[in-house]
Amino acid sequence: MTELLPTATWARTRAVLGELVRPRRWLALSAFVFVVAATGIGLLTAPLLGHIVDLVAQRRLAEAVTLPVLLIALVALGQGVATAIGTSLVARLGEGMLAELREKFVERALGLPLEQVEKAGSGDLTTRVTNDVSEIADGVRDALPELGRSVLTIVLTLGGLAVLDWRFLIAALLAAPIQLGTVRWYIRRAVPLYAKQRVAVGEQQQQLLDTVGGAPTVRAFRLAGEHVGRVRARSGAAVDLALRGIRLVTRFFGRLNLAELIGLGAVLATGFWLVRDGSATIGTATAAALYFHSLFNPINAALALVDDAQSANASLSRLIGVSDLPPVREPAHPAVPVDSSVKTAGLGHSYVDGHEVLHGVDLEVAPGERVALVGASGAGKTTLAKLIAGIHHPSAGSITLGGVDVAELGPSGVRETVSLISQEVHVFAGPLAEDLRLAKADATEPELHLALDRVGASDWVRALPDGLSTVVGDGGHRLTVTQSQQLALARLVLTDPPIAILDEATAEAGSAGSKVLEKAADAALSGRTGLVVAHRLTQAAGADRVVVLDAGRVVETGTHAELVAAGGQYATLWAAWSDHR
Repeated sequence: MTELLPTATWARTRAVLGELVRPRRWLALSAFVFVVAATGIGLLTAPLLGHIVDLVAQRRLAEAVTLPVLLIALVALGQGVATAIGTSLVARLGEGMLAELREKFVERALGLPLEQVEKAGSGDLTTRVTNDVSEIADGVRDALPELGRSVLTIVLTLGGLAVLDWRFLIAALLAAPIQLGTVRWYIRRAVPLYAKQRVAVGEQQQQLLDTVGGAPTVRAFRLAGEHVGRVRARSGAAVDLALRGIRLVTRFFGRLNLAELIGLGAVLATGFWLVRDGSATIGTATAAALYFHSLFNPINAALALVDDAQSANASLSRLIGVSDLPPVREPAHPAVPVDSSVKTAGLGHSYVDGHEVLHGVDLEVAPGERVALVGASGAGKTTLAKLIAGIHHPSAGSITLGGVDVAELGPSGVRETVSLISQEVHVFAGPLAEDLRLAKADATEPELHLALDRVGASDWVRALPDGLSTVVGDGGHRLTVTQSQQLALARLVLTDPPIAILDEATAEAGSAGSKVLEKAADAALSGRTGLVVAHRLTQAAGADRVVVLDAGRVVETGTHAELVAAGGQYATLWAAWSDHR
């Protein structure tokens, strides 16, 4: 069952924004001052144009217009300079806040227990790292600065109307009830809608990852129809919410256009009335009309950017929800393993839906021993491996590593003691040397070459265009499945844990690649305790001992030769494997 990661409340989101702004308050104040200055300077254009209209109406000479025109040019120049400085300061403020938020999120996301990530699904975390971060970045860089400028323009322009004549301000404010009512109507519907949209996209992403990532299993068990149905349902839910959002925005702008019509009509009628009774000049009425007309863009921008702000707020709440997750609790005085042994006693595990996967598994692995876990699909091999690696917590029984219970080691101690490599290997974008140094940050170049040589990867690495400096991963040199797995095994050598678990680490390679990887895996496991979830039984044959699981229970254990001679389940598996090689 999927348990999506938490989302922060609005109150918490607002508090975090305050925490981000507080150390940058002088930068924020400076940005505000320049934006206000730019807006105020720009408002001088309308009365200057009105003055020119009065001069023309009075049939003054052309020379009289020269000074107002020069002043308009100076206004444009001053507004441009102030706007550039203000925009630059706002960008520095926003980018600094975004960088800090992103660092906190990534730091917390990397520290999440893998069990929690698996329950939530990597799709939910992926959309937060990608889509939600992009939404917030767009808001910080574009929407929020524009929203701030628009709000200031609106406030100062209304002040300018009041200076011309308070009756112009009253006329302009006739549009305000419709605009404010429209915003309230929109926000009540938009906030929950965008929150649902984010969740729906996360669920859609997770279903796509589950279906595409598990394509071989889906095909093998003829589950394609069921999975396509799930993808269709999740995609349909996401599309339906997106269409609801589009319809909401369309109605939103329709109401704003009505408000503009009413407001402009009222200002023009007021100007006509004031000019006729001599309370205002034609130039003043012109300036008032220009002021109100100049409100169209900022009002529409401000109200339209409410849409982007709501979207960014929904994304921000999802990032903060992860950032606020409590850190994993560590023991006050973590124990230290005395050796590299592994022991489980009465180990049982059930998933959230109540399905029991392991039943009373007793297993002992001596220091330096290599044990192969064998069994049919669904026997519980991978679950047992994940429990020992600390990814899942057992429902029953205990796990001891190096003579110490995992609870006494704590999550950090378990990670230092055990490393797990699965068939899902990641090649991180960047130079190959940096990819390897993820395992050991201070590794020297000779150390990197030694690790690569140990897993048989030196030849192809030296043949790369720039050797260890070659950029790999997305946008770089593409590595084969075999090369990617060798890279993972080289990282294992650099990490140098006392206990290593290989979960079907050669399953994705072809027959030629599997031989290379089996040899690389043997070399990487040398000198450490090894548990191998064996996809290919040649790995089991080369192990010190074989443990056979069936329906979550240990049904056989012994050497390869002993189990083949015993004629049990392992012998049957070996015979079938030998016939199809």
